[in-house]
Amino acid sequence: MQITRTNPLTMRFAAAWFLGLAVAAQAQVEAPANAASANPVLKGAQVTEAALVDALAIAPPEGAASGATRGFRPASKPGGAPVKAGPGRASLLITFATNSTELAADTQGQIDTLARALQSDTLAGFSFRVEGHADARGEAAGNQRLSQLRAEAVMAYLTGKHGILPERLTAVGKGSSEPLNAARVDAPENRRVTIVTVRN
Repeated sequence: MQITRTNPLTMRFAAAWFLGLAVAAQAQVEAPANAASANPVLKGAQVTEAALVDALAIAPPEGAASGATRGFRPASKPGGAPVKAGPGRASLLITFATNSTELAADTQGQIDTLARALQSDTLAGFSFRVEGHADARGEAAGNQRLSQLRAEAVMAYLTGKHGILPERLTAVGKGSSEPLNAARVDAPENRRVTIVTVRN
């Protein structure tokens, strides 16, 4: 019986190659779950003032605690405990009728809750980007325009009904460029409004 010796360098190369494949496969399995958990879509009873404050609160700029940033209030809860920095964005499942920019009654309730969160002491020192999203049905140009108008409708409601200062908000239409559910074109979570915290 003849024994063939394998080059140790070849063995190391093969082991590294298989390890690379395993890491890549694991990353593909974990990526969708991590993406969803990093920016969950809040809907129904999940849309609370506390949940929105937690999602939109971000770490204060350096020097803010010492008063170096004009108009900034350090993030803290009513008892004085610091607020843990969140992702700085919150997606709300605010839905519209087809080709409509009118806010439904249940949608208005969610935006009322959002307004209370934006007026809280924790978020008082920040500005926000209101991003409208559309699903990929229809033409790209039409989806872009529709998403912009929907973002503007939410912004108009916040400023008109709740007195949020217009300079704290910017409406941005994202069209269908950032679907949360790429596997299902007409998924309701693709027609959403995302609020993103912006440092002043």
